[in-house]
Amino acid sequence: QVQLVESGGGLVQPGGSLRLSCAASGNIFSINYMGWYRQAPGKERELVARIAGGGSTNYADSVRGRFTISRDNAKNMVFLQMNSLKPEDTAEYYCNADAYLKGSTVGYVDLWGQGTRVTVSS
Repeated sequence: QVQLVESGGGLVQPGGSLRLSCAASGNIFSINYMGWYRQAPGKERELVARIAGGGSTNYADSVRGRFTISRDNAKNMVFLQMNSLKPEDTAEYYCNADAYLKGSTVGYVDLWGQGTRVTVSS
């Protein structure tokens, strides 16, 4: 009924750039926070960046200054521009949203995308 779909992952050389996109669709009334998480093999999932409905942002220390998160509220989309990529950025990237659904009485729900792979390698 409700889903998040990521796109834009792929293979890139160190120092290169990628732009990830995430589109939310379905019976959504509004979205509070949207964010990007990543998980490398054998590692815990970590927050990369998130953005509030009003536009305020926060970033993991490891990506601050290199990554930029943005959103289009009219389209229920969130983006992650990744520059100066490093091999350490290699991971599965997941889109996340805190959404209030139409007709729901349970408040905000936590939505997750299926993931998109980012590989940074020579």
